[in-house]
Amino acid sequence: MGVNQSGMPYVLSTSPKKTGVIAFHSSAGWRAHFQATKSSSKLMVIDFTATWCGPCRLMEPVLNEFAAKYTDVDFIKIDVDELMDVAWEYEVQAMPTFILIKNGKVVDKIVGARKDDLQKKIEKHRF
Repeated sequence: MGVNQSGMPYVLSTSPKKTGVIAFHSSAGWRAHFQATKSSSKLMVIDFTATWCGPCRLMEPVLNEFAAKYTDVDFIKIDVDELMDVAWEYEVQAMPTFILIKNGKVVDKIVGARKDDLQKKIEKHRF
C-alpha cells in the first residue's frame, strides 16, 4: 500500500485482463454511457448479474467469448445488487437477464443462462 499526494492510501495492483465487457459500478456512470450511445445503431448487450448467482458465473466466460467474437457489439455488465435502480428500470426479476438495446430501445430480452438463445439474438440484432 502507498500514499498519494493527498495523503489518501491506495493499493497498487496489476491491470485486470481485458475482456471486452464493460462493468458499471455507478448509476451515474451507466446513465452517462447510455446517453452517449443511445443514438447509435450499434447493438448493446447488458448482462444483469449478481455475485451470488451460480448461473451468472457460468455465463461470465460465455459473455467474454461473445465479446471477443462480436467486436461490433458493446457488452455491458451490471450487478443488480450494486445498481438496483438500473435493474428496476429494466424490470429485471431473475438473473442472469440479458437486455439487448439498439438506438436506445430494448429490442430483445433473454432470462436465464441460455447461451444458444443469446447467441441467436445477438446475431439477429447486430446489423
